[in-house]
Amino acid sequence: MEQIRNLTFDEIEIGATARLTRTLAYKDIELFAIMSGDVNPAHVDAEYAKSDMFHEVIAHGMWSGALISNLLGTELPGPGTVYLNQSLRFLAPVAVGDTVTAVVRVTGKDPLRHHVTLDCTVTNQRGMAVISGSAEVLAPTEKVSRARIVMPEAQLHQSGHRYEQLIDLTRGMAPIRTAVVHPVDVISLVGAVEAARAGLIIPVLIGPEAKIRAAAALAELDLTPFELLSVAHSDAAAELAVAMAREGKVDALMKGSLHTDELMRAVVNAQTGLRTARRMSHVFAIDAPHYPRALFITDAALNIAPSLEDKRDIVQNAIDLVHALGIAEPRVALLSAVETVTSSIPSTLHAAALCKMAERGQITGGILDGPLAFDNAVSLEAAKTKGITSAVAGVADIFLVPDLEAGNMLAKQLEYLADAEVAGIVLGARVPIILTSRADKTLSRMASCALALLLARRGKGSIR
Repeated sequence: MEQIRNLTFDEIEIGATARLTRTLAYKDIELFAIMSGDVNPAHVDAEYAKSDMFHEVIAHGMWSGALISNLLGTELPGPGTVYLNQSLRFLAPVAVGDTVTAVVRVTGKDPLRHHVTLDCTVTNQRGMAVISGSAEVLAPTEKVSRARIVMPEAQLHQSGHRYEQLIDLTRGMAPIRTAVVHPVDVISLVGAVEAARAGLIIPVLIGPEAKIRAAAALAELDLTPFELLSVAHSDAAAELAVAMAREGKVDALMKGSLHTDELMRAVVNAQTGLRTARRMSHVFAIDAPHYPRALFITDAALNIAPSLEDKRDIVQNAIDLVHALGIAEPRVALLSAVETVTSSIPSTLHAAALCKMAERGQITGGILDGPLAFDNAVSLEAAKTKGITSAVAGVADIFLVPDLEAGNMLAKQLEYLADAEVAGIVLGARVPIILTSRADKTLSRMASCALALLLARRGKGSIR
C-alpha cells in the first residue's frame, strides 16, 4: 500500500521543492462549487461566461490554491504540518482542459519556532504563471508514515436532468387541453399550474369548486387564467373528464387528488369510457442517475397479471411512446428471474413467445429479447459474465415486467434507493392519461405532461 511520509523540520533544506500536476475537468469545477457553495456564474454558467471578460467557464481561483495546500499537507513538509499563513496573487485564469503545475520551494526556516516559509507558484501548460505567492507553516518535528487513504470516487448527477431534456423537446409545440381531475389538494393543483406555466398543457380544472379554490388559496395560486368546472365529487369529476375526452373537448386527462381506480373506472367503462382496440397500459418514464439513458418500465400500475396477449399490447404501447420521444428503434428487455426458458416460470415462456411475435410482425418498431434477468438487462458486464449474446442486454430502453407487483416494486426501489425520478402515463386509451402519484414531485408531474404532449404532437428530437 502506498505510504504518505513527511519531512521533519530538521530534515527540510532551504531550496527543497515539491510539485504536482493536474488537468482541470468541468467535474472539478462542479465539485468545488458544491463543496464551497460558490456558484458564481463565471464558474458554473456557460452562457453567462461567454459574455464576461474571459469568454469561457474558468476554475475558482482557490481550486489552484488547493493544489498548494495539497503539497504542503502531503509532501513538503507533509503530515503534521500546520498552516499559519498564505498569500496568493491570481495572475491568469485556469480554463477547462488546462494542465497546471503547482510548485512549493522552501525559502526560510525559523529554528526557534519551527516555522518554514515557502514560495508558491502555479503555472499552466504554456509556462504562464497563474498564481504566485508565499506560505508559512509550522513544520512537524517527528516522523510520520501512514498508509495513503484512498478516497471514494465522487459521482455527480443533476436530479431530473433527463426530464428537463424531455420538456425541452416540447419547445415550440402548442400546449394540449387537459382535463385535470379533482385537483383539490395543493400538490396536484400546483403540478397542473406549473405545467401550464411551462407551456405543456391548458388545464381544465374539474372538481368541487370550493375545494379547488381552497387549495389555490393555500398555495397562493391565481386561478383566473384557467377554466374551472364544478362538480360534486371525484366520481363526477372523472365522468365529466372522460366525457369531454370522448367529445374531443380535451386532448388528455390528468389525475388529481383521487384514487387511480376512481379515475380508471370511468376510463375503462365499456359504454362511456375511452377504450380502444388496444389494451390500456401504464409506463413509468424513469430518470435513474446511474443508468446512461432514460428507461421505461411497464406495466407497474394498471395490469395486475397480464396475459401473453395483454403483454403484446403493453410492449407495443411502450414502443409507440418511446418513438414519440425520438428513439427510433428502442430495445425492449423482457424481464424474468432467469435468462433461460423454463416451464416452471411463466414469464420466461411469455418472453420467448413475445420475441417470436416480434419476428412475425405482431410487435413492431423495437428490438425484443428475453427472458433477461434485470442485471443482464442493465449491465453489459453481467450479460458477458453469463455468456449472453444479445442486442438488448446492457442497453435496454424498455423493461417489460412479469406483473404489476414486480414492476411497482422495481420502480419504487429505483426511486427511493437509487435517487431516480419517476413519471407515469397511461397509454392505449383514446387520449393519454397523466397518472400522477401523491408523492410525485412537481418536475415529475411536468415530465408526465410532456410525455402526453409529445404523444399528441409526435415531436421530434431525442432524450437519449
